[in-house]
Amino acid sequence: MKKIMKTTTILISTLLTGLLLASCVRDLDRLPTNDVTGPKVYSTELGTRQAFAKVYGAWALTEGDVADIDDGFTGFTRAFFNLQELPTDEVKCAWNDAAVKGLSDGTWDATTVFIAGAYYRSIIQIKYASEFLSNVDKSPIKSEEKEQMKAEARFIRAYQYWVLMDLFGDVPFVTETTPTGKTAPEKIARKDLYDFIVSELKAIEPLLKPARQQEYGRADQAAAQALLARVYLNAEVYTGTQHYAEAAEYAEKVIAAGYKLHGKYRELFGADNHKYTDEIILSIVSDGQNAHSYGSATFLVGASYNKDMRDLLKEKGLLPILGTNSLWGGNRATPTFAKLFGSTDSRNLLLKSTDTIEKLSDFNQGVHVYKYTNVTSDGKPGSHPDYCDMDFPLFRLAEMYLIYAECAARGAADKGKGLDYLNQIRSRAGIAPAGSLELSQIIDERGRELYWEGHRRTDLIRFGLFTSGSYLWEWKGGKASGAAMTADRLLYPIPASDALANPNLRPQSK
Repeated sequence: MKKIMKTTTILISTLLTGLLLASCVRDLDRLPTNDVTGPKVYSTELGTRQAFAKVYGAWALTEGDVADIDDGFTGFTRAFFNLQELPTDEVKCAWNDAAVKGLSDGTWDATTVFIAGAYYRSIIQIKYASEFLSNVDKSPIKSEEKEQMKAEARFIRAYQYWVLMDLFGDVPFVTETTPTGKTAPEKIARKDLYDFIVSELKAIEPLLKPARQQEYGRADQAAAQALLARVYLNAEVYTGTQHYAEAAEYAEKVIAAGYKLHGKYRELFGADNHKYTDEIILSIVSDGQNAHSYGSATFLVGASYNKDMRDLLKEKGLLPILGTNSLWGGNRATPTFAKLFGSTDSRNLLLKSTDTIEKLSDFNQGVHVYKYTNVTSDGKPGSHPDYCDMDFPLFRLAEMYLIYAECAARGAADKGKGLDYLNQIRSRAGIAPAGSLELSQIIDERGRELYWEGHRRTDLIRFGLFTSGSYLWEWKGGKASGAAMTADRLLYPIPASDALANPNLRPQSK
């Protein structure tokens, strides 16, 4: 899959010609006309594989395909991370430009640029996948491989629809059968989108390669099962109906596939984490040599450090090198979040600076996090000094253990087994086993295990803690000491540009 990163920039953007999603997606039907059309691309095996690489590659790379937004703001990992983490106790950003406006203090609006970045990147990747599905049958590639590719494209589309469903609720809906041209997509209700995602994942599950038999960076049955477990876990939020038993069932399918917890937590987030497929189920692949982007791994690493923090980590012997020259001084955690950790927890990759955050714009206030690095497990720097090699884990076995444990705590799975899974995670971290299984333990353990991996907003919403006044952290609700937020903060607004361009997304007049 690292090789695929080299080919993603080869595919000509004419694959999207005629597919107008909204005003912010660039109009690709313009002069000078490019003669590398869709039919030509899919007439050869090479062209088909390049188109398939594009479906995956859009996770990590951008090509100026969103108008009026800096490419660095439309990369999926960066935008998804910002929307899932900045409004929570796990991350506060020192920057205050239009891109991150209001995310750290819960005062965002429809013009916040990263909201548009996450929205349009998901929409575009859905269109890449749908365009591939509508053309691949014309390809000379052998039928068995073709069907495999189609199942993977459907998985990626289902994943991006989950992202939209989770972040925005009701969104525009397109598939390979949607008419192309300048017709505005219809809006699908959140519950109906939930049904579509579940149906798609169940349909493709047997079509994907068995768990751990696919090449690295490509979706297999375990990836589909892991996404199903995650979707079912949050079903009550999405639809009003609980499906915890189903969440436990699919988490157990992944667990039974032969994965195991990797021995060293810290190695899962370094420059050579592609080696650790014992625990990592699927990642967004980065490559410092061949995939230059500020929207993926380079952002996660670079935004975590400044020069002073780097020097202090080196002085304390906590992190002799970072493996990168990118020191942006952007993201740190809140002091409230840091209280979840004990000093002996091996996941405690936090360096306390202050007990409060009086100024969001001061990177030196708060708690610094050194979870992500561009350093290999043997202490060597990544392949490039400015762009990082670390892959972003979309699914890990530890999440499946925690999903099962939560469902057990909610009375929908075996409590003995759930407690054992929870304690396996705690054992790796070097902390004492839990004696019982309680929901309050689960949300805290998810914070300790999965922090900065794009889960926290969704988790806090599921536990009723995201907007309520029962759990406060620094700058929640726009106040330095924290305050409750209004219910409208549970979803992000459709970007103003798309709401204007697509009449189907506007509120219906009464």
